[in-house]
Amino acid sequence: MTETLDIQITKTTHSRLAETDFDNLPFGKTFSDHMFVADYADGEWKNFRVVPYGEIGFSPAISALHYGQAFFEGLKAYKHADGKVVIFRPDKNAERFNKSGERLCMPALPEEIFLQGIAAVVDIDRDWIPTRANHSLYIRPFMFATDPFLGVQPSSTYKFIVLTGPVGPYFSKTLRVKIESHYTRAAEGGMGFAKAAGNYGSSLMPAKKAVDEGFDQLIWTDAKSHEYIEEMGAANAMFVLDGKLITPTAGDSILKGVTRDSVMCLAREWGMTVEERPVSVAEIIEGAKNGKLTDAFGAGTAATIAPVGSISYDGEEYFLSDPKDREFSQKVLKTLDAIKNGTEPDTRGWTYVV
Repeated sequence: MTETLDIQITKTTHSRLAETDFDNLPFGKTFSDHMFVADYADGEWKNFRVVPYGEIGFSPAISALHYGQAFFEGLKAYKHADGKVVIFRPDKNAERFNKSGERLCMPALPEEIFLQGIAAVVDIDRDWIPTRANHSLYIRPFMFATDPFLGVQPSSTYKFIVLTGPVGPYFSKTLRVKIESHYTRAAEGGMGFAKAAGNYGSSLMPAKKAVDEGFDQLIWTDAKSHEYIEEMGAANAMFVLDGKLITPTAGDSILKGVTRDSVMCLAREWGMTVEERPVSVAEIIEGAKNGKLTDAFGAGTAATIAPVGSISYDGEEYFLSDPKDREFSQKVLKTLDAIKNGTEPDTRGWTYVV
């Protein structure tokens, strides 16, 4: 039996809920009233608490700032018509959270702390969960090193914090993407499979260059030859090519996405051939040319299913079909939304009730 944590709760004296414009929710800029915090010291996690959202103090010498010991997760909560609140597949995020921590030489966080900490802050701020279509409560658990020590070695103390905030769609349009053939996001033997803060820091400049050129996202390629597709900037890359769902194998340099896994599970249930394998740039471009590439999209917690409208490579832009006419990704999106919002039974155990 899972032990119930002793979580101390301090409620805010001034809720910002009434001041929040729920008709205008740019992703990641609005935060709920509370956050969950836990400390790691002397080899154990302790001091579990929900406190008002606000600034935190720390030494300017902490390891996270100097040596990059920091990582995060992303998941979402939804409110059903009957008022029930659910979180989508948090057990998978808990599993990946610890894989990230292991790669960064940071302590494991027991699943019960991950789940109960998230549930506690979601429960106290359940009124912050939007109920309109394509909206949700985004949940950001993260861990960072706190030793005030300037030395290249793992910290001995850490903080685990959970922030939440109401969000609208991450992408509000069909994506124009560019295949990156020079810059590298991650390499074999590196930490591309982890949600390490440094992975995203190194991606910012190439991504900005792409945006300046009129693109919405990059499709990253392998560091060695740039001949194989890895993932998009904010999601895993998935394609329907010649009637098969294909996606790059999740290895050292590719994030093992929860939405990615959900899409593949549904595809297999529906009798579709699913291939996790090296996906070459050449076959995707050839498929775009000859019409065998019938669907392309990003799959991720923030993006959910983000349709790709065109793919640019080596100075040429290849346009795909209208996303509204794509059978597979439309069906996947509707099914995932129905499970999350409670309009279709969750027969797979994917929702965690708060």
